[in-house]
Amino acid sequence: MRHFLNIVSYVFHPLFVPIGGTLIYFLITPKYTSLEIQSGNILPIFILTVIIPIIFFLILKNLGIINSIFLPTLKERKYPLYINAIIIFMILYKVIPNNYVPELFYFFLGLLMAIGATLILLFLRIKTSIHLLGMGSILMFMIGLSIHFEINITLAISLFTLLTGLVATSRLYLNAHSKMELLIGFFIGVLSQMLILKYWL
Repeated sequence: MRHFLNIVSYVFHPLFVPIGGTLIYFLITPKYTSLEIQSGNILPIFILTVIIPIIFFLILKNLGIINSIFLPTLKERKYPLYINAIIIFMILYKVIPNNYVPELFYFFLGLLMAIGATLILLFLRIKTSIHLLGMGSILMFMIGLSIHFEINITLAISLFTLLTGLVATSRLYLNAHSKMELLIGFFIGVLSQMLILKYWL
């Protein structure tokens, strides 16, 4: 069981949330988007949010600043969150405007807000589950896309809700977070996306 839940924690690592939300958008949207727009968003977002953070992780680990990809302590979370915030800002400022997709722009704006809220709580010595923050963000984004495009993706939303519960179970089982930390992370993710729905729905 421990091995399975460890795999769940890796597969649904917050590192994959930005590219996951981007892929989900292009899978769900009924709007025609050219291959140029798709590749112009997917490729740079993948490089910026997956490849570059992995490189930074290896550098920080070699420097002894962090010890695990799951960032178990408050001190270890600070620098990766700063780096993530800068990367998300770069995507909002440079990547998306070149191949503009409004839904994706607001999804990433919501992620930036969520990271900001997490950093504020970090300074208040409150640990937040970034796994659940990511799952909550994508779940709310999927609900928003369903309403926005008036399409029925209830099955996909139900499946993702189930996966969110599985991720929460894995984090509890592995003693990575308390129930309160999971709830805080989930609600930050959901609320950050919910607050900007009115701008793109």
